[in-house]
Amino acid sequence: MDLLGIAALIFAIAFAVLVVFLAKALGNLANVLSKTEVTIGKLPDQLDEITRETGTVLHNTNETILDVNEKVANLNPFFAMIGDAGEASRRLSSSLVDITESMKNRSQEATDTSHQKGLSGFYGLAAFIYFLNQKRNQKNE
Repeated sequence: MDLLGIAALIFAIAFAVLVVFLAKALGNLANVLSKTEVTIGKLPDQLDEITRETGTVLHNTNETILDVNEKVANLNPFFAMIGDAGEASRRLSSSLVDITESMKNRSQEATDTSHQKGLSGFYGLAAFIYFLNQKRNQKNE
């Protein structure tokens, strides 16, 4: 056997080994592709199911939103009444503050009057009551 024959024999053995490995790789590739085909075959059914479920979820969401909007619309007058009651209580509080301030000023005036005249004890109390009575009579007239 000459060198050319030996080289051809080595090349043939290497080619045979390469063919065996490629055959195994192609066999595995064919297996993967067949499984991919099965998976892709199931995909339309799965997408149809997902689409139906998504439609159901959207329908339920729309019904929930309509229900919430209706309930909020029913609550709006209630919140308006609460706002009106708050405004009325603020006005009442403001009026009470004004009356209290006015009474404070009157009692301060009466106290100042009794101190200026040097009244003390029973006379001071009598003068104070008389002064408040006069102020009340002036207000009533």
